[in-house]
Amino acid sequence: MKRSKLESLVSPSRLRLLQFLIGVLFLYLLFVSFEIPLVFKADSDGFFTDTLPRPLILESEEDFSYKTAPARPDNDPDRVHNPGSRSPEGNVREFKGVSGLLFNDSSFDNIGSKDELSVLHKTARHAFVVGKKLWDDLQSGVQKSDSEPEPQSQSQNKNQTESCPDSISLSGPEFVNQGRILVLPCGLTLGSHITVVGMPHWAHAENDPKIAVLREGDESVMVTQFMMELQGLKTVDGEDPPRILHFNPRLKGDWSGKPVIEQNTCYRMQWGSALRCEGWKSRADEETVDGEVKCEKWIRDNDNGSEESKTTWWLNRLIGRKKKVTLDWQYPFAEGKLFVLTLRAGLEGYHVNVNGRHITSFPYRTGFVLEDATGLSLKGDLDVHSVFAASLPNSHPSFDPQKHLERLSKWKAPPLPNGNVELFIGILSAGNHFAERMAVRKSWMQHKLIKSSNVVARFFVALSGRKEVNVELKKEADYFGDIVIVPYMDNYDLVVLKTVAISEYGVRTMAAKYIMKCDDDTFVRVDSVIKEAKKSGDKSMYIGNMNYYHKPLRDGKWAVTYEEWPEEDYPPYANGPGYIISSDIAQFIVAEFEKHKLRLFKMEDVSMGMWVEKFNSSKPVEYEHSLKFCQFGCVEDYYTAHYQSPRQ
Repeated sequence: MKRSKLESLVSPSRLRLLQFLIGVLFLYLLFVSFEIPLVFKADSDGFFTDTLPRPLILESEEDFSYKTAPARPDNDPDRVHNPGSRSPEGNVREFKGVSGLLFNDSSFDNIGSKDELSVLHKTARHAFVVGKKLWDDLQSGVQKSDSEPEPQSQSQNKNQTESCPDSISLSGPEFVNQGRILVLPCGLTLGSHITVVGMPHWAHAENDPKIAVLREGDESVMVTQFMMELQGLKTVDGEDPPRILHFNPRLKGDWSGKPVIEQNTCYRMQWGSALRCEGWKSRADEETVDGEVKCEKWIRDNDNGSEESKTTWWLNRLIGRKKKVTLDWQYPFAEGKLFVLTLRAGLEGYHVNVNGRHITSFPYRTGFVLEDATGLSLKGDLDVHSVFAASLPNSHPSFDPQKHLERLSKWKAPPLPNGNVELFIGILSAGNHFAERMAVRKSWMQHKLIKSSNVVARFFVALSGRKEVNVELKKEADYFGDIVIVPYMDNYDLVVLKTVAISEYGVRTMAAKYIMKCDDDTFVRVDSVIKEAKKSGDKSMYIGNMNYYHKPLRDGKWAVTYEEWPEEDYPPYANGPGYIISSDIAQFIVAEFEKHKLRLFKMEDVSMGMWVEKFNSSKPVEYEHSLKFCQFGCVEDYYTAHYQSPRQ
């Protein structure tokens, strides 16, 4: 009954039409299933590849981070970069971690022996010859990679031979024979203490005292002082170690005319704010250090020895008030008298006791830690009888790069952009400054302008005389992709060569519009710097904290001889911790260097001022002075802040 009703509703002709349509649909679907893969295999510039969305597949958190720079060819490690060449995709080619600065044995042969700068050029030539051998050894495998166990075991043996004694004792003659330095192989730890037995010298006449002001008519001043310093002997190589604690008793000769004790810290020749103890006890509302006051009281020359007047004393006696017994102490050090000083490392700072009495406490400062205090120095007007250190750490803190380097992909250099770079930042660094480079990677190099590659930053490092440093440096460079090695033997007087290398890399490898130079202890506000650079537009410009009419120092530690700099004045120059030049100035510097016409001077910032002045004679340069390129900490709206330790 039901079948007959269905047949009556659907006629035979309609049923055949329906079957035909179903067959056509089946054939169409079969055709499409074969055609679609061919469409997606077509040219990548076709319609579908430009319009269809591509799925984003993330297999791990690591995919969110920026990848390393594009891989460079490994089959020719000495390949020289061609400034005009580009990759087929239009990317600027990045040099394989080595500066393109060309130097050979015939460089500067046109400079005669009588030239005032010939000594520096000879030093540069020797540094490149030695550096070439170091680099060849590093490349050829004489300095083996970490995959080969031999050097690693040697390094471990070296660390094992340097034991961590619980205590160290030296007599006076032994201490003097060691250069008046007590070496603490593993630094200090909480509770460590050092005892010094010594005797200050009698005061001597000083015609040029550094701590006193001579009055008019005075021929000399009587001075006696000494310095006890905790130094970071292993944190630097080839430069003055940081003073983690500077303790300076001035028995006579201070500018105040009174005996004082001054304490401070110093990092890269920059002193902090001094803590002076002048005989007055610290205020009650002043912060203490582990419950101890920063300065104790001692009798001063103008003290009358009484805390209250006779009237007050009689009044207190009549009313029955008990008098608190006070004991007045003399200044803790005296000429020709033996003393016993104990320095103790507390939870919040250092504490100094002399002859059993607490004298001063100095709070720890940011950037200076106990484990870095690997040497005690005693200098000045003092005879040392003995030195004893105890409660020292029994485990060896790691002084190798593994202590500082965090091998995470998020700290790697991002890929280079297509086309030119707006701002290139070259960062001067030394081979063993692993902590400084890591601090920069984790701070201002994380700025969005750098991570997006609108701004590119690279470290410029020369080779160290220590093979193990070069091996670790190469590993670091290969992993992070942000180090450019300038293949010469590092020397403080040859820092200027790194500046030339920054210019060469900026104009040839990066094709940057603006080039900035800074140090690895400089904090850079990237957005403010590039905004300031853009103000000059396409003009030739030189921006920084300018020095005008500065004269060379002819004596002292930083003296410059007339052979090194015969002129009476330096040209206008920007302070070295941070300045910007336009690309045409950088191109001029590189061209002059390759023609062997570039005058070199051991102070790289003065050298830059000298080169810009020469360029300015043929094309006008816009000099821009700004105090916001700060020489110390941070000021309002600063561009750069110099002398920042890794922890700062």
